[in-house]
Amino acid sequence: MAWNEWVGLAFIGVGVLFDALGCLGLLRFPDIYNRLQAGTKCVTFGTCGILLGILFHQGITTFGIKALLGIPFLLLTSPVGAHALARGAYKAGIPLWDKSVMDEYTQSESSRAE
Repeated sequence: MAWNEWVGLAFIGVGVLFDALGCLGLLRFPDIYNRLQAGTKCVTFGTCGILLGILFHQGITTFGIKALLGIPFLLLTSPVGAHALARGAYKAGIPLWDKSVMDEYTQSESSRAE
């Protein structure tokens, strides 16, 4: 195997590890806000790592270019989508976990109202 195939497999392996840990976070974290954090990190790092590994493994082919084009799309849409979901959940009144340390959103909203 050539070096680019080894590098591609390494990126794919790290990406799968991030995705697996993100799925574990979705199961283990206590509230929607923490789960969104785990889901966003898993997609951003895990799936982008897998796509980068596909690019290295396949090279500059149509498949590799499609993987390369998917990376900026995921980097732009995943955090924005998670932010929209978290803000919607907060506005709908879904409470934070009872052991949450601080709620900066309420503090910033109260300072805007004054």
